[in-house]
Amino acid sequence: MLTPQQLDRAVGAVTASAAGDALGAPYEFRASTLPPTPITLHAAPPWGLGEWTDDTSMAVPILQAVARHKPLDDAHTLAAIVGEWIGWARQAKDVGLQTRAVLAGIRHVTENDARASALAVHREAGRSAGNGSLMRTGPVALGYLRDGQADALAAVARRVSELTHHETDAGDACVIWSLAIRSAILTGGLELRTAIDTLPAERAAVWHARLDDAEAVLPWELRGNNGWVVVSLQAAWSALTHSSSLREALELAVRSGNDTDTVAAIAGSLAGAVYGAAAVPAEWLKVLHGWPADEFRAFGAAELAELVRKAVDY
Repeated sequence: MLTPQQLDRAVGAVTASAAGDALGAPYEFRASTLPPTPITLHAAPPWGLGEWTDDTSMAVPILQAVARHKPLDDAHTLAAIVGEWIGWARQAKDVGLQTRAVLAGIRHVTENDARASALAVHREAGRSAGNGSLMRTGPVALGYLRDGQADALAAVARRVSELTHHETDAGDACVIWSLAIRSAILTGGLELRTAIDTLPAERAAVWHARLDDAEAVLPWELRGNNGWVVVSLQAAWSALTHSSSLREALELAVRSGNDTDTVAAIAGSLAGAVYGAAAVPAEWLKVLHGWPADEFRAFGAAELAELVRKAVDY
């Protein structure tokens, strides 16, 4: 049973990620927005006011599965999630290029076919370490908060990542971030180094160096395209380590430019796990919404929070 503070942080891991996603959406594919220009939640085609993007939309089926207490190490559960993604992608306003290619290549809706398609896309492109699996990893930790479940979470985070992203860097990033979210929910602490140390020593050393680089600069000062999972994680971590509140962290993440919604969604999942849902500005939560809403049914912050409560109700 989680304490009220832990439950607030669990809800925060999801709602703050969705809020960061919606905050960053209007700034996507633009140059960095530097201080003192304010970062505001606003509408910009094709996104409405407070509307989240593919980052949160792809996280929702994972959250729904965890809320139904379906194990994420089960092939049937993962196949069902893939099926939801395929259905969503048919009418989605935006789908990442790599993710769209993987989903289009799935012939039978199974975990194995998804992994095979991810491998095929990787081989064709020569790489597959985009940020599309890290952006949706926030809910994964919610099913693994009991004592002794950290190792199981690490394995599941990589397995869920590999449904669409074959490359090791993408899996590593999801392991690191998911473990940090778990730790933050349980303790309230912001810690990434311990999570990195669960990787094999050679890869851990690389990731520690990457964090050193991120901590030395502000998000917009990082070199490289933040569509790459490594720079996305670095930008999110830089935003977290150079801020003292959830709002400030998300605004710094958006200032990174380019893939702003994804960097802010990634930052939000960990910031929310540290600061809690209560730290998400009420004016953001009021308008937050997105898929799977339709003309008859609203789906927003309250619905996300209710799914989290069901997920951690044990």
